[in-house]
Order: sequence, then structure tokens, then C-alpha cells
Amino acid sequence: MIIRKLRLQRGWSQEQLSQLSGLSIRTIQRIEQGQKAGLESLKSLAAVFEIQVSDLQMEPPMNKEITITEDENQALEYVKGIKSFYSNLTSYVLVIGMLFVINYFTGPDYWWAVWPALGWGIGIVSHALSAFEVVNVFGPDWERKQVEKRLGRKL
Repeated sequence: MIIRKLRLQRGWSQEQLSQLSGLSIRTIQRIEQGQKAGLESLKSLAAVFEIQVSDLQMEPPMNKEITITEDENQALEYVKGIKSFYSNLTSYVLVIGMLFVINYFTGPDYWWAVWPALGWGIGIVSHALSAFEVVNVFGPDWERKQVEKRLGRKL
């Protein structure tokens, strides 16, 4: 999470951090997800962020604490949801567009590509409502209630 926070503070994408550090994008993703990084990777990242390797290896000292607040974590999760939606929307446009092209060249008499477009389109609308928190059926309140139900007590 420290790497992710430092990257986001500078407004860099994972691709930009990959180019600056010389590490692969997959390595950046793994480190940001909490997997242990090798010493060479840490050296590259420390050089890019202009901090000590020790700041990335262990918990930072009290006077140099790098923490992620609950608000920051919620914002990161919100952005992750929106990113997921846009990725899904991009796939939808490309695949459905291709289906319509295939439909046009193989049998323009019957537009069968409408059916997958409608089916997946319903999923896209549902994903958008959830990602942009228009309808938040499975939001934090629901999660809390389910955890309390499972534990049999209040949190």
C-alpha cells in the first residue's frame, strides 16, 4: 500500500512507474497487492520515489509515518470500482461492435447481435449503478450487517 500511495501522490499510473523504475507492470501490481519485493526492486522504487530503501522494507519510523487513512482507502476502492466499470464498458463496446460487424457480413436479414447487446447491456447498466454508487444495494451497511449476522454479535 505504501508504493501505491506514493505512486498516486505523484499522479503516476502503474505503467509510468514501471517505465521510471525499470520494473515490469506485473511486478508493480504484485508489490502493490502486498507481495514481498526483492531488494533490487525496492532499490529501483526507492530511487524513483527519492526515499530510503528501509522506508519501503519495513514499517516507517514514527516521525516519517506513511499511512493510509480510512477516507483514502474508501476513495481508492471507489476509483477501483469505476476503473473496473470502464474496463467492462470498453470490452462491451469492442465485442458487441465486432458482433454487429459479423452479423452484417454473415446475415444482415436478421440482427441477432441485438440479443447479446441487450443481455450484456443490462449488466453494464447494473455495473454503472453500482460503481457510481447510484444504487448501493451491497454497500458498507449491507457488508456490516452480514458480518454481524455471521458473528452473531455487533461489531
